Amino acid sequence: MDKSKLNNYFHSLFPIQKEIVEKITETFCHFTLDKNTTLLNKDAISTKTYFLEKGYIRSYILNEDNEEITTNIYSAPCFVNDFLSFFKKQPTKEIYQTITDCSFWETSLENVQKNFHNIPEFREFSRLLFVINYSKLNDRLIEMASKKAETRYINLLKQQSHIFQNVPLKFIASYLGVTDSTLSRIRKEISKI
Repeated sequence: MDKSKLNNYFHSLFPIQKEIVEKITETFCHFTLDKNTTLLNKDAISTKTYFLEKGYIRSYILNEDNEEITTNIYSAPCFVNDFLSFFKKQPTKEIYQTITDCSFWETSLENVQKNFHNIPEFREFSRLLFVINYSKLNDRLIEMASKKAETRYINLLKQQSHIFQNVPLKFIASYLGVTDSTLSRIRKEISKI
């Protein structure tokens, strides 16, 4: 299988030699999942880390009323995982489900740890990836607490407009912290501007 998208992702975040990237990714295996398939279930221990090569995934929880609340929407290319579960071997708190047909590359914790110990560039890449993910999570937390729903919708539309062509509106509404009808109202009001 062609690992060019996986390899290019490493190059896009960090200046790293081609040979080193190929060494890092040599243990990654390819697989696909159909739309609406669970990648990682709640209370499971994540034993692999996944690179999303193509497609869209969401993570979600069930609230006290047993309603699905979308916590994140992932679009390729990116790494997808419950990293606390992966590194600390603790049960996941979310469910990870494909929204579209998806293709992935996966590798085990053992391979990741081996790369950490043997490839300094991989440590630097991983550190950068964690900082980027923390920054996104922190920005989302602040936005959810400080911005109106309309502003959150406009920001998502500006930053990731492709999501609206590939992800059902009910997942987007949940991700934005609003009901389907509120999202519909916001979309109508914005379209008039």
